[in-house]
Amino acid sequence: MFKAIILLARREDMTHEEFADWWLGEHAPLAKALEGVRGARFNLVDTPDADFDGITELWFDSQADFEAAYATEHGKQVAADSLAHVSRRERLFVSENILA
Repeated sequence: MFKAIILLARREDMTHEEFADWWLGEHAPLAKALEGVRGARFNLVDTPDADFDGITELWFDSQADFEAAYATEHGKQVAADSLAHVSRRERLFVSENILA
């Protein structure tokens, strides 16, 4: 399983609450509908003055599936919607290790 973690910082003209309303109410349904997505988590950062406002976790079968999903018209729409609402976006590709 391939996992992408995406850290998002809101646009400077948005409040944290406006970011949360857009991200969870509008953007999350778009991202959850990406082709091949196996799981999605949207973590709203509650720490005041943090560098990021939201952390998305997306699971795909492979990095190739992740890249293929974002190459579709819908994937391009998801990316454009994100970039229109954030001042910073960092993508991290990780190997998850569950130690429970």
